[in-house]
This record gives sequence, structure tokens and C-alpha cells, in this order.
Amino acid sequence: MESVKIFLNESEMPRHWYNIQADLPKPMPPVIHPGTHQPIGPQDLAPLFPMGLIEQEMTQERYVEIPDEVVDIYRLWRPSPLVRARNWEKALGTPARIYYKWEGVSPAGSHKPNTAVAQAWYNKQEGVKRITTETGAGQWGSALALACNFFDIECKVFMVRVSFDQKPYRRLMMQSWGATCIPSPSDHTEAGRRILEESPDTPGSLGIAISEAVEEAAARDDTKYSLGSVLNHVMLHQTIIGLESLKQFEMAGDYPDIVIGCVGGGSNFAGFAFPFMRDKLVDGKDTRVVAVEPKACPTLTKGLYRYDFGDTACTTPLLRMYTLGHRFIPAPLHAGGLRYHGMAPSVSHLYHEGLIEAKAYHQNECFEAALGFARAEGHLVAPETSHAVRAAMEEALACKDRGEAKVIAFNASGHGHFDMGAYEKYFAGEIVDYAYPEQKVAEALADLPPID
Repeated sequence: MESVKIFLNESEMPRHWYNIQADLPKPMPPVIHPGTHQPIGPQDLAPLFPMGLIEQEMTQERYVEIPDEVVDIYRLWRPSPLVRARNWEKALGTPARIYYKWEGVSPAGSHKPNTAVAQAWYNKQEGVKRITTETGAGQWGSALALACNFFDIECKVFMVRVSFDQKPYRRLMMQSWGATCIPSPSDHTEAGRRILEESPDTPGSLGIAISEAVEEAAARDDTKYSLGSVLNHVMLHQTIIGLESLKQFEMAGDYPDIVIGCVGGGSNFAGFAFPFMRDKLVDGKDTRVVAVEPKACPTLTKGLYRYDFGDTACTTPLLRMYTLGHRFIPAPLHAGGLRYHGMAPSVSHLYHEGLIEAKAYHQNECFEAALGFARAEGHLVAPETSHAVRAAMEEALACKDRGEAKVIAFNASGHGHFDMGAYEKYFAGEIVDYAYPEQKVAEALADLPPID
């Protein structure tokens, strides 16, 4: 029996993003200024972001209109298909019905352009000529390079060093779209030079790369900073994924019992899950919502819910989030997009309130699941996405054991075509499973800011 794709027409594409802050039973804790320990205002963010994005970061409006120019570019790959994975269901021998939202159809190969295009457009409206950013596995850097190319904005990407070396084709994608990509830490910034002096062999981290991108943006009047995850406006832009999915499930006459997404900073999980969370919060749906992370970077499952900096050099405002500590340097796992010390405040808030679940897996078991999925469905997913595949597989096998025909849905956030080096190492038996030592977690958490 073949897998079934559920498509929307272009005219059915959502024209608004969904803001979960409007429906939270308890408001999120404020973002705090590190100097005054008072809630930040728009003026505190103005050196880094255009006012259009600052307004979205702080709005409590339930729905935010998508600009026509952004919709026009979205049409290059949106709406993306929702796929009933009948072949995989058969291979697993499960009575569960499994669906995945395939975001690998975008030009950059992942969900990231959903916010990259929006952020570039809002910067363009305010005359911004140049944007800096960081990237882990390179999916975000590729997406922002694509978006800046569309709007004739210069783009500089600080790519985590281990991923810069592991994933050369992603940095070549950035270069193809006109961006400059350099390994982080670098000698381009004071933060990078200091870290290289302290630890010249460091694999780097997203926290370090953020410090470099923020430092350069803050030092130049013609430059703003762009973030691919964590912040509220990023989560907002990604909700087009889940909003499309709701329409597609309605067309299929079905609805998920379990919603799954991998998490690093939280954007693809939030984009898929938050519209379903609205049904849970407002309409009383009893859907289980599961965030899946690597055991090598166990932010939700081992971190603390505290105020912390978003970067290593302590230049960002303080965010209330699950964190492993801003000094945390994760192991060089291949799911580079999940190697971040903190979790989006909105995702963290939902987890702290007991509204979502969290699971963590090792690399090898995720690659194993990804290959089973690829052999049934054809798609070779990114190492990040393989975590969601693993969780979906285990839920499907649990349904098999219990004889339950539940509906499982996950966000297939990107393809793995530029991650073949990681698959090569898996086939050679060279993938190492890192379980981050409790002592190292404790050491990183000991340096949290003294505010609770």
C-alpha cells in the first residue's frame, strides 16, 4: 500500500501566523535586562532587530498577518505536503496511523526559510543593508542566505566550527546565495578571539557563534542580527507548518493523538506543534505533544528552568528557559542544529507547566530509525529530524504492543542530503553516543546568573 500525500492549493495557504502567547493559561515570564534586572522594552532590542520584529516578539495578538511579499516567496515551496506513511506503518507492523509534514521541499532543504524570509523582509522594510547570524548544522545559515539574496541584503554567517568542518556543502550553499560563512569561534570578533585564546581546539557552540554575530551587529549601524530559533517571533513565523497541517488533517478526516518534533532551540517543534497546542489549550483536545532532544545536549530533560544568557559571552538579555548553562559546550554530535544550551522560552514555559512532554535519545538509535524510515518512505532525513523519527517509531511500536490504532504526527523538518558524512560514519560503526556527564552539566549550571 502506497504512502498518501495530502496537498493544499496555494490559495489555501494560511495568511496569518499563530501566536501561542494569546492562549497560554499563565503568561510567560518576562525577558530581563542583565544590568537592571527589569523587564526589557523595545528600545533595548532596537540595536539588534528591526521594530517590526520587535513588535512581533512582544505582541499578545492571537494571529499576525503574513505580508503579501512573504507569501509570494513562500509559494516557491508552500504549502508543503502532509504524508500518510503507509509504507512505514506496514514495515513496523503497527495499527497506528503515522503522518509526517515534509519540510524538506524548501530550496534550503528545511523548515528554516519560513522565518528567514519573514525576517529578511522586515529588515528590508527598515532599510537594513546587512545581517549577521549564527548557524549550527548550517540549515539556518543556508535559509538566511537564501532570504537575504531575495531582498538584496548582505549576509554574514558564523558557523559552529565542528559543523563547518563536518558539513562543507551547507556552507557552499550559503556561498552560492551570496553569503559569507566563517567558522566560529573566529578572529573576527573580540568574543571569538578570547575563546580561541582560552581553548584553541574548541569545537565551538551555538552560544559562542551567537556572541560573535551579536557583537558584530551591535558594532555597526548598517547591520542587524537575525536568530533562527528561540525567540517568540521565530516561533510565530514557523506556525505556518502547523496551520497548514490542521487544514490537511481536516481534508484527511483525521486528527493526531500524538504530535512530535525534535528540539534544539525549539523552532521546528513550535512551528508544527503550537497550532495543535491551541486546540489543546482552548478546545480541550487531549493530544500528547512530545519534544525530542539528543542525550548529548539534554536541555529539557537535564537542564534547569532558570534565567540565563542566550550566548556564551553574556551579551544577550536574560531569558527564562530550560538551560544547561551558557558556558555549556556540547559534544560534537552530528545533529548540529540541536547543540544549543537553552530552549525557547515559549517551549520551556509549556514544559514547565506540564503541557508538553520531553524525551532524549542517543545518536545511533536515531540513525537506525532514520534508515528504517528512508527504506520505507524514501526520504533520508537530517540528523536533527531523525530524533523525531525515533520517537514516532517508538510510539508506533507501543501501539502495536497494545493493539491501539492511534494517530501519530511528526514534523520532518529537513532532508539529510548534505549530511551524508554522518551516515557514512554510521555505516562504518564510527558514530559515538555521548551521554553528557552529570558533573559537566553541574559545572555549566553553576555559572548561571544570580536571578530566579
